[in-house]
Amino acid sequence: MAMLNAVATIIAMLTFLGIVWWAFSRGRAKANYDASMLPFSVPDEGDLEKKVGGSHE
Repeated sequence: MAMLNAVATIIAMLTFLGIVWWAFSRGRAKANYDASMLPFSVPDEGDLEKKVGGSHE
């Protein structure tokens, strides 16, 4: 049973390291940049209220 746990741990560690390597690879640089800019591409809430018709407070 211990050998099975060791093999499962090694497979999980290699999978994790593979995902980290893929996420930070050069080919993903543009996709990572685009994803990091998504919060700034939506209009501000204040601007949205002015266009819709103001606050309903």
